[in-house]
Amino acid sequence: MHDLYVHNDKRRGANATMLWLVEEVGELAEAVRRNNKQNIREELADCFAWLGALANLYDINLETAFLEKYPLKCPTCGENPCVCTD
Repeated sequence: MHDLYVHNDKRRGANATMLWLVEEVGELAEAVRRNNKQNIREELADCFAWLGALANLYDINLETAFLEKYPLKCPTCGENPCVCTD
């Protein structure tokens, strides 16, 4: 995603990229509301792409950040699977 789109992401900037991400989350919400699995699949991919674009703009490795926060166990209870009640 970085190699493919970072030049566009930099031109667009973080604020506009964030707005695109929010728009895609809205489309995902609509797909979930309609229980349209194929559309949910597509919108999840779009959300993931825009999230990656935002991470690229801030030079954040999304995979590293995710695994630091969620190291194959719940960050709250420390268990896998999670045993939190909420």
